[in-house]
Amino acid sequence: MAAPSPPELIGQSATWLETLERVSLAALVERPILVIGERGTGKELIAERLHYLSPRWDKPFVKVNCGALSQDLLDSELFGHEAGSFTGATKRRQGRFEQADGGTLFLDEIATASLQVQEKLLRVVEYGEFQRLGGEDTITCDVRIVAATNVDLPARAADGRFRADLLDRLAFDVITIAPLRARPEDVMLLADYFGQRIARELEGDFPGWAREALEAMCDHDWPGNVRELRNAAERATFRTMAAQANGAALGPVTLSAENLDPFNSPWRPAKDMTRAPEAPRPTPAPVERPAAPERAEQPPTGPVDFNTVVAEFERKLIANALEACGNHQKKAADHLGLSYHQMRGLLRKYGYGREGGETNSSGSGNEAPTPKG
Repeated sequence: MAAPSPPELIGQSATWLETLERVSLAALVERPILVIGERGTGKELIAERLHYLSPRWDKPFVKVNCGALSQDLLDSELFGHEAGSFTGATKRRQGRFEQADGGTLFLDEIATASLQVQEKLLRVVEYGEFQRLGGEDTITCDVRIVAATNVDLPARAADGRFRADLLDRLAFDVITIAPLRARPEDVMLLADYFGQRIARELEGDFPGWAREALEAMCDHDWPGNVRELRNAAERATFRTMAAQANGAALGPVTLSAENLDPFNSPWRPAKDMTRAPEAPRPTPAPVERPAAPERAEQPPTGPVDFNTVVAEFERKLIANALEACGNHQKKAADHLGLSYHQMRGLLRKYGYGREGGETNSSGSGNEAPTPKG
């Protein structure tokens, strides 16, 4: 039987070629391997390459996404179950470890597995044996484990969210994949590959990339890594070829904002409208606020004599304060936020005083007569 070809992994940067060399070496040693990388960097492809370059190439390669299953289902999915072990379990079912016997089991998102599942994984890695859910018989298997994650497992082990002893056993070798932003030489190579691939699917010729498209791809950080680049390149190529099929002028593929980010739209929802409405908050008790002071009359617009307007404004303020305080000078001063001496100075300035002389300076209930003049 001829050996199947390992998955095609595109790249020419020194970082990427070094990673592939490490994969080739690690594949030959039948020990657990831990693959670490950001989302979209190709962890599953690396796991497949590890399997197809290993002595187990002609045996099963079985994949399980630990993050896609609840913990009870993950237990059953990995180790199988006996009939009657839980509601709906009408017959015995083999788990993925039995299905992968002699081959490789790829555990994606291993960090999401519960501590209970981790304990059972530890026993399989250590002794090659386990029990089905609800069963008593011990089952042996010969499985090489390749696990992947996009989180810092040593940090999770340090805070108790991942078993340190399982981490030790999984990390015979650790292959960390560089993000695409650290491999700028590979961006255009990958873009050409994905563009040409979808063009073949559309039974057409790839038009090539416009200069602005090349610049946009080189300037982008690609937080979704190769997966994001693949989507952007295929989307842009598809839209360009579809437009040309509908009569648009022939030309290279451009990369608009909508091609780079499919969510870019003037009609994009401002927020998540699917969230449940917040519970109504209790209405706060009304707060009693002091009455707002009466607005003073606004000075007239247009050319004015500044000093005359200011003097008239001050006269009215003083007259209103005295009226409100029963002509009590001290109370009127407090009403205006003035000291008594400031108030007396304004009274003298505007001619408030008794006939034949100044008002009484005691401020003790004395009345302020009409100003002179």
